[in-house]
Amino acid sequence: MHPALSVIAFTNLSGAGYGLLFLLSLGSLLQFSWGQDRLVLGIGIALALGLIALGLLASTQHLRRPERAWRAFSQWRSSWLSREGVLAVFTFLPAGLLFLTRPLLDSAGWFPLACALLAAVGAAATVFATAMIYASLKTVRQWYQPKVPLLYLLMGLATGGPFLALLLSFKVGGSGASYVAAGLVALTWLVKRGYWHDIDRASPAATLESATGLGRIGKVRLLEPPHTGENYLLTEMGYRVARRHAAKLRLIAQGLGLAAVVMLLIAASIGPGWGHFIFALPAASAALAAAAAERWLFFAEATHSVSLYYGKAA
Repeated sequence: MHPALSVIAFTNLSGAGYGLLFLLSLGSLLQFSWGQDRLVLGIGIALALGLIALGLLASTQHLRRPERAWRAFSQWRSSWLSREGVLAVFTFLPAGLLFLTRPLLDSAGWFPLACALLAAVGAAATVFATAMIYASLKTVRQWYQPKVPLLYLLMGLATGGPFLALLLSFKVGGSGASYVAAGLVALTWLVKRGYWHDIDRASPAATLESATGLGRIGKVRLLEPPHTGENYLLTEMGYRVARRHAAKLRLIAQGLGLAAVVMLLIAASIGPGWGHFIFALPAASAALAAAAAERWLFFAEATHSVSLYYGKAA
């Protein structure tokens, strides 16, 4: 599949935003010391909502008629894309109310806790809906995998976690947040390696032989291509990345996302203050860069069943 930069930016930025919002809401809900800190919550929620908004704006650039994007909200009964949009808008409400009641008004009681719970659930549900847009497509075997929703959720935490560690640079809980973020990053890339192992060793979901029913006769091939020029199906659905290039990008993604981020976060856990900040900042940046490389591969390595029309296994 053709990796659209707008969709990569959307899933990357909004995923980090929802991951950060989930962790902040969870900290507030469980009443951790930093979860009650008005400054941390205020800056954190504003940053999370800013990342989410940037991601949502980037996603509209992939639409041919962005002004019609609102129509997608009406199909929530049958479309994961529509459910994602509804959940994304819904999550802004409890997140905004949490921002209003805790950092601004310093309110206590059940209402801020309810807002934190709804914000956490909304963040997780939105990321899950985004994942299901792809995981529900039987026509793309690399996406029709049980690990895809889990990976989207984990990647959100692995990119949002370093931002939380960055926010807590000058707080007592910063070292613990760095260790938790490092653990989430390591777990995410462990699952990602398992996903790559699965798609590399899986047989094609369909071949020319199975599609035509002529496999019992022997090997099937096209006499000639359907057409000689490029078209939408070839550019969008028939995009292929060379295996050697994919292998290099996987190493780069793992080097940035696993080795670099984990080492930087562990270095940041030495103690609060500027020493923490100067390691946590590049850790958050490297996590986003690695997630962007991972997401590019997620699209580039996917093969749509329409490629059978051009003589390629899917």
